[in-house]
Amino acid sequence: MHLIFYCCVAVVIIAIAPASWAQGTYLSKEDFLEQNLGTGYTAHKLWFNKPVKQQLKKIFGHKYPGLRIRYWSNNQNTSQTAWILNEIGKVKPITFGVVINNRQIESIYVLVFRESRGWEIKQTFFTEQFLGAALTDRMRLNQHIDSISGATLSVIAMKKVARAALYLSDQVEQTAPAVSHKPNGDSSG
Repeated sequence: MHLIFYCCVAVVIIAIAPASWAQGTYLSKEDFLEQNLGTGYTAHKLWFNKPVKQQLKKIFGHKYPGLRIRYWSNNQNTSQTAWILNEIGKVKPITFGVVINNRQIESIYVLVFRESRGWEIKQTFFTEQFLGAALTDRMRLNQHIDSISGATLSVIAMKKVARAALYLSDQVEQTAPAVSHKPNGDSSG
């Protein structure tokens, strides 16, 4: 009788453990920015006009929240921008950090993972697929991204974020909008 009880407890622990250790903050905003842009970067705000809102809705499949988004640019290389975006995996938001350089993805990270499944998308073997990816004329990634069994919704979320970061970076580069500057990533305002 005790053996059955202990076996049931072990099964429950094994089933619950992956969900709890997968969740968490993998990389802080400050560490992400410093690792990718160095110490010389400037924060900006991109205000969403109607066409930008419409395109983000097409990319995400839903309205992206907010009226503006914060991004950072490298003071030495202004074509290098960093974006922190959220997208729902299955039921909870996943926070991603994406660095764009010369209209291509230079790096992509999972900063905060809140889901119980799909954490494998943070692994280097997966994120390396995005390196060098750019947008096609149809707003798709120009590279095939393999999925991960059991992490399909997290993969879809990362692909959407990658497309959105590329699109937003293009908007900054093409239109050179009036942006507000905050030195070294000051998040006030």
